[in-house]
Amino acid sequence: MVSMKDIAKRCGVSVATVSKALNGQADVGEETRSRICAAAEEMGYMTNSAARALKTNRTYHLGVLFVDERRSGLAHEYFSSVLESFKVEAESHGYDITFINHNVGGRPTSYLQHCRYRGVDGVVIACVDFNDPRVRELVESGIPLVTIDHVFNNRLAVVSDNVSGVEALVHYVYEKGHRKIAFLHGERTSVTENRMIGFYRACEELGLEIPPEYIRECVYHDPDRCAQVTREILELPDRPTCILFPDDYSYIGGMNALNNAGLRVPEDISAVGYDGIHLARVLQLTTYSQDTKALGATAADRLIRLIEHPKTTLPEQISIPGYLVEGASVRQI
Repeated sequence: MVSMKDIAKRCGVSVATVSKALNGQADVGEETRSRICAAAEEMGYMTNSAARALKTNRTYHLGVLFVDERRSGLAHEYFSSVLESFKVEAESHGYDITFINHNVGGRPTSYLQHCRYRGVDGVVIACVDFNDPRVRELVESGIPLVTIDHVFNNRLAVVSDNVSGVEALVHYVYEKGHRKIAFLHGERTSVTENRMIGFYRACEELGLEIPPEYIRECVYHDPDRCAQVTREILELPDRPTCILFPDDYSYIGGMNALNNAGLRVPEDISAVGYDGIHLARVLQLTTYSQDTKALGATAADRLIRLIEHPKTTLPEQISIPGYLVEGASVRQI
């Protein structure tokens, strides 16, 4: 492994000068600093993480708390895309990531205890039960953290603009001539609340009266539950002409229920999804694409700012817009 001594020998300077140059200290000339940094990179020098931790009082590790109740794990395309973007951005700043759980060495523990055990500098929280006491304990601790798609008071949050997303979908299907629009939403979370606001706001703007039976609760990322609710919608005496599904993945269940009822999309009934995952493009589903790259990268950038500049970083809520993707699942009527 390349050492500072090796770099010093190559550049004809002292080890102390190499250390100062690599650590950005001011008492090294710019020409010397550039020459040393170029040599370090060319020789493949890597700083010792333990030494860096002692010097900066940071471990350069970020915790990731990701608990998917549907047990799809990193096969969850939406959140896996967000976390991949988070990882790339974190690594570009010299940070590694560690997944946080409530089990260390086969023994149960809290999320906070695991964070302290791993010595993480900060945590990103995504796709968990935000009402879980173990999550709230972590949120209320002094560890810097950012939440994705959920907002806690006085905590940094990065959220997708779910209000505008659903508004865009409603306006789109309205322009296609649809007036009987059903809305299948996920379980009650802050994401769902914002999407419902977007739905009702758009309907009010367009003068649409939506029957209460057109609004049904599903579960995000659950095709089976979505199929069941879709069947219930189809049993209504005055069924809708278009269904807004909770997400693209859940639409698989809805699509199967429609097919089993002998209905074709979009000829007999129209459908839209949400998320913009690859599957939606394969199925030619009209959907609203969330900007997973921006969500993950922004969460990592702001969390690192909070860690490195705690006195000047606001615990604000940052909204990330997405965009509508027109497929072939909405018929003009």
